[in-house]
Amino acid sequence: MPNPPDLLQLSHAQKDALILTLWPLQQQVKDLVAQMAVMQERIKQLEGRLALNSKNSSKPPSSDALFKPAPKSLRVAAKNSTGGQKDHPGTTLCQAAQPDKIVVHNVPDHCQACRCELPFAYVAETRQVFDLPEVKYEVTEHHAMQAICKCGRVHTAQFPADVRAPVQYGPRVQAAMVHLNLNHAVSIQRTAALVKDFFGLPVSQAAVVKATQTGADILQPTVQDIGQAVVRSAVAHADETGLRVAKKLHWLHVLATDTLSWMGCHPKRGGQAFESLALLEHFKGVLVHDGWLPYKALACQHALCNQHHLRELTYLLEQQGQAWAGDMIEVLTHANHQDNLNCAEGKTPNYDSQKYQREVRDLRALYDAILAQALAENPIAPSSGKRGRPKQSKATNLIGRLRDYSDDVWRFMTQANVPFTNNLAEQAVRMPKVKQKVSGCFRTPQGAQNYCVIRSYCATMHKQGANIFESLVAAFKGSTPQPFFG
Repeated sequence: MPNPPDLLQLSHAQKDALILTLWPLQQQVKDLVAQMAVMQERIKQLEGRLALNSKNSSKPPSSDALFKPAPKSLRVAAKNSTGGQKDHPGTTLCQAAQPDKIVVHNVPDHCQACRCELPFAYVAETRQVFDLPEVKYEVTEHHAMQAICKCGRVHTAQFPADVRAPVQYGPRVQAAMVHLNLNHAVSIQRTAALVKDFFGLPVSQAAVVKATQTGADILQPTVQDIGQAVVRSAVAHADETGLRVAKKLHWLHVLATDTLSWMGCHPKRGGQAFESLALLEHFKGVLVHDGWLPYKALACQHALCNQHHLRELTYLLEQQGQAWAGDMIEVLTHANHQDNLNCAEGKTPNYDSQKYQREVRDLRALYDAILAQALAENPIAPSSGKRGRPKQSKATNLIGRLRDYSDDVWRFMTQANVPFTNNLAEQAVRMPKVKQKVSGCFRTPQGAQNYCVIRSYCATMHKQGANIFESLVAAFKGSTPQPFFG
């Protein structure tokens, strides 16, 4: 860099020329400084976007690809060691008291040493092998008998109601195809292949599709009752996720409780879908969700999923170094721990409810203090004069949500049976996403709706401890097992 000129040696004319040369540059410097500030902010946003993953945002774990972050739990370490605890019964394979078949391995008739005849043999040791019998399909032929009376009247026997064609698949075959294809997300082609390999019965892909349509028609009334039962429940969980249907984006909507699961598909995501599906608008209990605005517009009580908050706070702590986020994580996780203890102690005779209420008040006061500190460090951006609200940072948006909806954030501690997270709904959307990954998309809206119906029934029966396959078999026989709706 060259040395600046000695101003004492310059004439007035030279100084004037130098001033005229430098004067326009000062505005350029100001413009460049402003551009640099904008670019630095943009770089910060892009780096923050690259740092988002399933641990610090709502991105699914599948989006982590090869950059999956190391597991890091927010749970407090327990006193017990990992693995099975002392006196845990376990599930080790044990010998059956009444085996189905006994194979006797006898000793020779004579002693191999002295050649004397051996006396009566006894059982020295038993070993059991658990295996599957050879499974092969069987064909049942139905004969409709006919007789002609002397008077000329013809009497013909009737086939059973479920025998409707000269050749058809029985309820167990249809239940197996539906169970594999829709409940376990096996593709149509592989479902047909598995039925052939397992049972020796060749089936076409069209037969699999027809079985799913038949199953959906049978289960539709039961699934409608499941949806109405969820609406009548005191606490329900809601979520939605995108589905590719007929080359277009549709939305899978989920409503769930501890014992019930309902799913529906609609081209829209928000209020129009709620109105069309005709369930959420009638719900009057506590709805647990992720804070999406259309949910907040529903006329019911709300509880926000704190797992979403913990992920966003983790991002602010690890990527932006905001210490208040770490304090908030500790408060929320401690509150969840206290709530779990309260649920356990509430069943004991020495339970002190006033002590728990004091803990809630203390935690809320600490929560408000942390929010005040966070807002001081992340002031709201002023209006720019343009239409609409000014864009705020991630931290400011999260602080505003935690402040404006604090009662919904803390409802898990103030109202019975309201959980800390929305895991029930998020678990319900997991298998539909697996199904979409296997198939790529649903070719028709009817196929997507059939999936929602059958998956709703299977998920509900699974929650209630029923055998899903036998439930489907009974449904195809015409007597659908009903879940408990209470």
